[in-house]
Order: sequence, then C-alpha cells, then structure tokens
Amino acid sequence: MPPRMEGKTLPEVLLADQSGHPQAPDLDWLTQLARLALSKVSLRQRDDSVLPRLTEIEITLVDDPTIARVHADFMNLGDPTDVITFHHGEILISVDTAARQAPDYQRALRDEVALYLIHGLLHLAGYRDKSPAEFDHMAQTQEDVLQDCLHET
Repeated sequence: MPPRMEGKTLPEVLLADQSGHPQAPDLDWLTQLARLALSKVSLRQRDDSVLPRLTEIEITLVDDPTIARVHADFMNLGDPTDVITFHHGEILISVDTAARQAPDYQRALRDEVALYLIHGLLHLAGYRDKSPAEFDHMAQTQEDVLQDCLHET
C-alpha cells in the first residue's frame, strides 16, 4: 500500500534517465530513495505545499544542455543549473552538474543527485530559497532528509 499523507495517498514517483551520463545513479535505488524522501518531506510540508494536490511526481535526470534550455525558457537564465522544479509535479535534475559539484562537497554522485531530488521535493512541499535565511533553512532540511534516507536505504 502506498504511503499516506494526512489521510491522502502520497503522489506516485516516476523516474526517468535522459541524461546519457555513464555514471548516472541506478534508477531502482533512486526510486526507493525518492519514495522514502517524499514520505519524510510530506511530514514537513508547509501551508502552500502542492503535494496534497499531486497524483504523481515525474523526476527526470537530464544533461546540462537540456537543463540550460529549460532554465532559459522558463526563468530567462541560460546557464545550466542543478535542479528545476515545476509545481505541477515535475522535477528536472542535471546529472552533469551533480558530477561537477559532488567532489566539491566530498559526496558520491548518486548522493548529490539524491540531494537535488530532495531539494525539488521540498519546493513542492512549500519551501523557498530566495532569501539567505530561507536558503540556509532549506539547505539544512535537505541535508537532514538526505542523511535520514541514506541511513535507511
């Protein structure tokens, strides 16, 4: 039985890898982590969370050119970024960006991708990162959720 959130079933998590990256994380592992992270994030959702309205969350691993194009189309910023979240339940994650940034944080590539996935879920749960205080709070929350999930997977 799927996990529940406040009397409602959590959205289904659908993952796809369109990154073409040779070291992209295993989708079975990432799906398991995503479901666990979603259950943890749902307990922390805010008043403006869209999670209760979603029936599914589509998470797609992409490359830098793809995420840069989406970044330009929707946010008028033409550079690659790590993760883009749409409130209709779509999350795009750049595996290329994760591969570049993982060594800086002494993190495995799959864990860096997982962190971006959790970041996207937190946005769906109503978290923002525009101000320094919001950014710091979100960064700490996503790290806490990541560590919890890694200990359970």
